[in-house]
Amino acid sequence: MAARNQQTSTLMLKSAGRPPWYAPDGKNLPAYVVGIAGGSASGKTSVARRIVESMNVPWVVILSMDSFYRRLTPEESKRAFENNHDFDHPLSYDFDSALRTLRDLKQGKAVRIPQYDFSTHSPSSQSQYLYGASVIIFEGIFALYDPAILQMIDMKIFVDTDSDICLARRIKRDVAERGRDPMGVLQQYDRFVKPAYDGFVRPTMSNADVIVPRGLDNQVAIDLMIQHIKRQLDEHNATIMRPVLVGQYDSSSAQDGLAHTLATLPQTSQVRAMQTILCDRTTPRDDFIFYSDRLSRLVIEHGLSLLPLMKKTVQTPTGLPYEGYEMEAEMTGVTVLRAGGVMEKALRSVARTAHYGKILIVGDPATHEPRLHYAKLPPSIEQHQVLLMDPTIVSGANAMMAIRICLDHGVSEDSIVFVSLLATPQGVHAIQTAFPLVRLVVALLDSRIGKDDLLVKSGYGVFGDRYFGTEC
Repeated sequence: MAARNQQTSTLMLKSAGRPPWYAPDGKNLPAYVVGIAGGSASGKTSVARRIVESMNVPWVVILSMDSFYRRLTPEESKRAFENNHDFDHPLSYDFDSALRTLRDLKQGKAVRIPQYDFSTHSPSSQSQYLYGASVIIFEGIFALYDPAILQMIDMKIFVDTDSDICLARRIKRDVAERGRDPMGVLQQYDRFVKPAYDGFVRPTMSNADVIVPRGLDNQVAIDLMIQHIKRQLDEHNATIMRPVLVGQYDSSSAQDGLAHTLATLPQTSQVRAMQTILCDRTTPRDDFIFYSDRLSRLVIEHGLSLLPLMKKTVQTPTGLPYEGYEMEAEMTGVTVLRAGGVMEKALRSVARTAHYGKILIVGDPATHEPRLHYAKLPPSIEQHQVLLMDPTIVSGANAMMAIRICLDHGVSEDSIVFVSLLATPQGVHAIQTAFPLVRLVVALLDSRIGKDDLLVKSGYGVFGDRYFGTEC
């Protein structure tokens, strides 16, 4: 689903890209949660992996309860190394942390999953970054135990496997993967695992919607579950964005409804002249690049002027105090690729200390629907002011996806400024309706949209093709 990375949040999809996971109003659609419980080594993880492999899409993820073991005290850790600690009791798990993580994933937010090191009986320094789940498979012996977690699960599965098979699998797994000795595994099984299964795990079978005997060997049951989950995924991905956004407002109503969060460059003769050059279809590519860069810098400067400042006093070379200002928070520039790279160059020329992120959104060739292919954001972006950069806003679909990604990573709506060279009133209105606190800065408003291909006919055309010389 996503690369593991401690320093950055990186999502790369190798398929056709992720379709919108939110409605036209900008609100996230809840992910579909499948809970898989069963005894230790019953085949829960294998069933979960088989489902993921059969779905063959990167937005189906597995969340394991093994990541939520409670941190041991020194005394408990000592007993664990002596095979005398009960890891199969409900008190060994941090259900509150599991609930928060599952809730965030279901709501579409990015999360970092702690990794547990079974060889040291302690949380690892590594974490797994997860973002963009449409289907979440939550698996573990107590996946169907906690009432609050049960309320979040849409499909509840219990894997019922013969205890002798479970014991044989557990010995093989713990010796090969977790550095245990066979006698220690048997001792722990007799003393803790089997009693915990009989007393706590097996009773949760009554909470299940589906009971799967024999685990992975029951291919018929697994195929039926996969078909059901695929139907849920198809429903989740059925959101159509561009036609809805364009059809909501005609140019006149959209123009009248623009809110105060929109700022346009002062239409000086210099700005108008540059816009004319960019709109002229006969403009040579060298000139198009030069004036795009120049206009981008003006828009970026205007966007930076909207970021909050705080007072700061410094000493001048003459020893006198100077009452001035500095940025209230760190800033991140997020480029919507590929055309947004043009504006990143302008930002780098005026903001040397900024952080940078990139988002690749590509329209589907047949439907023009936005598809997320790649997202890489800097750490702690939720504490930064964010400048989103894309040269054109037409229907607003790409811009809304970029904004939604930032919000899912903890950025507050009023900390986002979206800068663009050209926008339509329809696109601006769609963004303002969904995200009323996001501020927009544009150089030119143009209301004429070609409904067939959703391009601004009287504007810059396909900006990226003209700038990078990839026009057909």
